[in-house]
Amino acid sequence: MGFDPWDAAFVADPYPAYRELREQGRAIWSEATGQWLVPHYADVNALLRDRRLGRTYLHRFTHEEFGREAPPPAHEPFHVLNGNGLLDLEDPAHARVRRLVAKAFTPRTVEQLVPAVRRMAGKLAEGLLADGGGDLLTAVAEPLPVAVIAELLGVPESDRGPLRPWSADICGMFELRPDEETARRAVRASVEFSDYLRALIAERREHPGGDLISGLIAAHDEEGRLSEQEMISTCVLLLNAGHEATVNTTVNGWWTLFRHPDRLADLRRNPEKLSTAVDELLRYDTPLQMFERWVLDDIEIGGVTIPRGAEVALLFGSANRDPARFTDPDTLDLVRADNPHLSFGAGIHYCLGAPLARRELEASFGALLADGIPPLRLVREPRWRDGYVIRGLEELLVEF
Repeated sequence: MGFDPWDAAFVADPYPAYRELREQGRAIWSEATGQWLVPHYADVNALLRDRRLGRTYLHRFTHEEFGREAPPPAHEPFHVLNGNGLLDLEDPAHARVRRLVAKAFTPRTVEQLVPAVRRMAGKLAEGLLADGGGDLLTAVAEPLPVAVIAELLGVPESDRGPLRPWSADICGMFELRPDEETARRAVRASVEFSDYLRALIAERREHPGGDLISGLIAAHDEEGRLSEQEMISTCVLLLNAGHEATVNTTVNGWWTLFRHPDRLADLRRNPEKLSTAVDELLRYDTPLQMFERWVLDDIEIGGVTIPRGAEVALLFGSANRDPARFTDPDTLDLVRADNPHLSFGAGIHYCLGAPLARRELEASFGALLADGIPPLRLVREPRWRDGYVIRGLEELLVEF
């Protein structure tokens, strides 16, 4: 089985195909996706830091100059929202926005959230226990990060219902070749989410609080403040990135643990291993399998020249299983000490929310492994969701 993001068997287990790709070379052309696939850790790590590649090319070229078609005008609300977020900005705009966001999103802000995160995780675990089990995805994995990000942003509890659907619809555009229906849903979610945040930002200007939106409004330096669109895009990115990966790491991680019952039993006996276990689960089954970059200037990888205007697919899932970097990469080692996985990226786009994500995951797994909570077991083998880039299960049915 080769690299085929639309094949259910590949999506269920892409790792054998990655092994084949690494053996084929350092840059492999994919006719199916129209991209150069980069499967080796050293190359992915280096290219994430290489300024000859970019998440966008519009800071240097027009669509025409770059040999690409402009997106349809009807998709503009999505591209305005996405294009002003940290993930898709390039320097100097990226450096300015990240610096201002970092002023509000400090390590202290994260640490102040930790007690609330643990309380939320504990309540969700108790709820699942009271129900005798259920779908771990909808009962625990989804509600926790949505609640945490909403708490961080200062979104009132009564307004939180649409956050997850908005995020899911917007993130549909990050898959390979999204269809027109996916684009339509993403545009609608972009408009509705932006309108909601615009009103919330206006309210926080009048009545600032201790939330992140108030902090973003107040953040400034010698170059000025964040624009309203930059604030909106930042908030949406924090929700999307801050919970999609966490949700999927939670359910994918439990599915991994169920397939390694000895490791699960050991983790239950030794919860102090949670911090290294979380990073190993992020490495072992990576929630974001591919990160795409545009080639802004010709580059060479392993003797292959990749011209300006091409697109490279940095295969995080493959890099995190590269034996050139990880000892026994196909072995789940919950106390792996040397674990510089790339699941949070690298370089200027390294995930700003990584410390918060780790704390959430430790709280979520910890709550379900705590004394007083009986061991979980799987009800039936889960199915993988359609889509390859953002890797997750449709459901994970469990009982005690």
